[in-house]
Amino acid sequence: MRIGIITDIHGNSAALKAVLDELDNLKHVDHIYCLGDMIGIGPDSNEVLDMMFSRNDISMITGNHDEAILALATDEEYPKSHSHVREHHQWILDRMDKVYLPKLAQLPRLIEHTIEGTSILFIHYQMDKGKQNEPISKDPFSSIVEPSLDNLNSLFKGRNEDIIFFGHHHPLQYFRGEMKIFLNPGSLGCNNKPKAPYSVVTINDGKVEIALEEANYDNRIFLESYNRLKVPDCEFILKVFHGNQI
Repeated sequence: MRIGIITDIHGNSAALKAVLDELDNLKHVDHIYCLGDMIGIGPDSNEVLDMMFSRNDISMITGNHDEAILALATDEEYPKSHSHVREHHQWILDRMDKVYLPKLAQLPRLIEHTIEGTSILFIHYQMDKGKQNEPISKDPFSSIVEPSLDNLNSLFKGRNEDIIFFGHHHPLQYFRGEMKIFLNPGSLGCNNKPKAPYSVVTINDGKVEIALEEANYDNRIFLESYNRLKVPDCEFILKVFHGNQI
């Protein structure tokens, strides 16, 4: 079986389209898994969610940005840890087609699946089992650790899956230990160059092959839209999440 792994689209529809086009052109990609943060940061919420929800070959889980925006939409307690981006999240919500809100709310936080005898966890980032049902206001996701095999083994201690796919921390992370594989394909939508990372994973009789890919795309119109649409904190976002490419 061959699956595509994407994460952290962050409202970048041009990057998402480039990746989906490449995955569609590959032979025998059976399913695509998205590891959360479809929206937030970038302004293309409606375009991204339309692409994602219009397909039947994509499974999605929620990330912290998705859940924080949902909290605003449903008048639930907003996470204090995200207070610095509340104005930005409200701006995203105000421009969202509200038809997507119940669809986002129905998504799970994690998927546990076995493919050809290989057990897999799909998750945005580590959550202690006692926190998996806590609202986003309680900050259920663990603090980010520096990428290393030892740190990830410690972070996900207690998880017995053969492979753990995760996102949240935007750099690519790929580590193979004796007992476990960790893969974060890197943020699809936030990059300091016009490339959108993703991964293709082939699982066959217990053997796991991982291809780290990048889709090239023209990101000029997308980057220019931050200023044109007056996205809150656009100068900070363009610097930190897009490397000041314009």
